[in-house]
Amino acid sequence: FNLTDIPMEICLLHGEVTETFDAWLKKKGDEEISMELADVAIFTLGLAEMLNIDLESALLKKVEINEKRVYVNGKKVEPKA
Repeated sequence: FNLTDIPMEICLLHGEVTETFDAWLKKKGDEEISMELADVAIFTLGLAEMLNIDLESALLKKVEINEKRVYVNGKKVEPKA
């Protein structure tokens, strides 16, 4: 695996997400879709490592932010000040 070319890794991650979507569109089996999702996770974790990002902390923070979001008819509603 590459350890220095972040733009290339992001492109490869995009490719893995595309492969996952393609497998889902083609109604591939759960095994193939899960393997594609595993590739997405591997590239994501690798990028976090390359960028010295504590992904666990970032995920927990993002979940907390998302829990406070309000959606109406599928659209995000900004809280009133």
